[in-house]
Amino acid sequence: MAMAADDIATMIRAALPDAEVTITDLAGDGDHYAAHVVSAAFQGMSRVAQHKAVYAALGGRMGGALHALQLTTAVPISGV
Repeated sequence: MAMAADDIATMIRAALPDAEVTITDLAGDGDHYAAHVVSAAFQGMSRVAQHKAVYAALGGRMGGALHALQLTTAVPISGV
């Protein structure tokens, strides 16, 4: 069963309330998405830890309801 892009974004925002989340359906099939997540919560975290935080927010749906997620994460740029 595929996941809707809005559901993915909602789950990420529930775990990272300040997150700016952009979801793109890569294949039009509801199974292959790209997510760009920007959150101050990532400050001081390695890129691997940032990705783990996003995957944890998805509650184990990776590999099941969500087949593939191309993930990029970032810390907000301050002073702009």
